[in-house]
Amino acid sequence: CEPGSERVLAVLPFFHVFGSTVVLLSAIAGGSTLLLQATFDPKRIARLLEKWRPGVAPMVPFMFASLCEELQRRPRDTSGMRICFSGAAPLCSELKWEFEERTGAEICEGYGLSEASPVTHSNPAQRLGRAGTIGVPLPNTLARIVDPHNHSLVLAPGSVGELAVSGPQLMAGYLEDEFETARVLRDGWLYTGDLARMEPDGFFTIVDRKKDLIISGGLNVYPAEVESVLQLHPQVAECAVVGVSDRKYGERVTAFVVPLENQEIDPDSVRRFCRNQLAGYKIPKTVEVRRELPKNFLGKVRRRDLRSEAA
Repeated sequence: CEPGSERVLAVLPFFHVFGSTVVLLSAIAGGSTLLLQATFDPKRIARLLEKWRPGVAPMVPFMFASLCEELQRRPRDTSGMRICFSGAAPLCSELKWEFEERTGAEICEGYGLSEASPVTHSNPAQRLGRAGTIGVPLPNTLARIVDPHNHSLVLAPGSVGELAVSGPQLMAGYLEDEFETARVLRDGWLYTGDLARMEPDGFFTIVDRKKDLIISGGLNVYPAEVESVLQLHPQVAECAVVGVSDRKYGERVTAFVVPLENQEIDPDSVRRFCRNQLAGYKIPKTVEVRRELPKNFLGKVRRRDLRSEAA
């Protein structure tokens, strides 16, 4: 579009680094019009998309999911929207495809963290991205996968390790915290604490947070892998998997599941469902049914709360 004529949906909070940079500062730099929303309400956002036709809409996964539900109940003309940016949490491939089918817009999923101002990776636009990945490093940004316990050991493509990034967007350090700065920032590389995999063609996939890794019976269990299977259960609306201290296994794989509206879930049926798709040590030892999961303001599940409750 013409410079200065772009309209940007501004529903992300500006006190979060995603909203302050990708939405607020980027729009100001491009002379765009910000369609400001104090809170996220899917009905109001759907009406706004039809009336004001923003071309760009940065959001987080739970917003895309809520809009899909609203547009299913009441379809609207959202053809003005061309591109959406997704971040802050993993975007389910099925959700990406459903949203793009309903709206005609393209979702580009990316990755970043506050320490990198905040973006390091993004899927390319014009349908050149790859669902389920965070895309490729931004221009002038380097990325590599290293051994989580030996950062000097760079792993080969296809291996899972800790994601390290380097580029002009990195922070100088944490304010008045030299110890923590030295822990994550060394020789121009930021060690993110996220476990990832790089494909031979340069696309990256986030596997899990290093701190969320479950070691059960000496074997690594990635919660995201177990959650991706649980999401396929026909009665599961939401789920989260955490590790809980266990005398026998070291950590016990524990799943929290939220049933679809007006449905009940039998925990034993969930475990049976997992047996066909997961190795034995990855199957949740415990399945707890909840009506909702604790989340922060961006819709991220608060795993720390679940660990505390389970313990």
